[in-house]
Amino acid sequence: MRQLQLIPANVNLSFIPKRMMFFAFSAFLVVASLGLVLSKGLNFGIDFQGGILIEIRTEQAADIGGLRKQLGGLGLGEVALQEFGAPNDVLIRIQRQDGGEEAQQAAVDKVKESLGKSIEYRRTEFVGPKVSEELLLDGVLAVGLAILAILIYIWFRFEWQFGLGAVIALTHDVISTIGIFSLMGFEFNLSTVAAVLTIAGYSINDTVVVYDRVRENLRKFKKMPLGELLNNSVNQTLSRTMVTSLTTLLALLALYFLGGSVIHDFAFAMIWGVVVGTYSSVCLAVPLLMYMNLNRSGMATSGDDTEEAAAETAP
Repeated sequence: MRQLQLIPANVNLSFIPKRMMFFAFSAFLVVASLGLVLSKGLNFGIDFQGGILIEIRTEQAADIGGLRKQLGGLGLGEVALQEFGAPNDVLIRIQRQDGGEEAQQAAVDKVKESLGKSIEYRRTEFVGPKVSEELLLDGVLAVGLAILAILIYIWFRFEWQFGLGAVIALTHDVISTIGIFSLMGFEFNLSTVAAVLTIAGYSINDTVVVYDRVRENLRKFKKMPLGELLNNSVNQTLSRTMVTSLTTLLALLALYFLGGSVIHDFAFAMIWGVVVGTYSSVCLAVPLLMYMNLNRSGMATSGDDTEEAAAETAP
């Protein structure tokens, strides 16, 4: 059975010699993302802004699209709906209204009046500013702890230099994802935090594959210049990286175009994350090793130049 190979086996693209161009582009991406977040800000969703939660049960399977259109015309600002367990259970989220508790209650009364008496109202809650602030802090903490755990994992599996390179690339992915959300004005909520954590896992998986080949080649080719070795390692894993990324993108594109508005922003974040994660694994994480003072002697294995030359020609 033939293996799918989008990239020729003997490909030799110049990634390491062009590393300064990649570094400049990545620096621009990070600075631009931070600038957008600081100047334009993020479009925080109900999870982080506070608002109203209403759980309802309909007599028949709920028409989410029809309910969304109906409630969206009430002038209450952002209204999000999602199926909640059974097909006739719906969770309605409404942004926090200007004013105190009276304004929130007026919004609830307006929703109930619009939906009619045939709806069973199972739960009504108000998410205050304090709760939403705690959710935001928890989201930031989750992303920070995930990056720290990845650093420790890579450190123990490889060396600290690999861990530092992986975390720099990973931070680049996270910041650029947040920046694209600020640029596009998409809602930033708990689903987005979940997408960022998923992106981190996907990106580090790609990086570990390339790093594993780098470590293997460091043991084989003790006399090969480091730049050439790193470039060969990237090219040797390029086919696998591209196949993995493209197959993942096919599924995400289907979610983006066919999944509906509920997961639209989540799918967009994942698509961006796969693209930027693949880029950073190849063009950022590996070239950074050129400046990490790798201890090649610690990875050396016994062998002579003949064995090294033979290994160099192996796929």
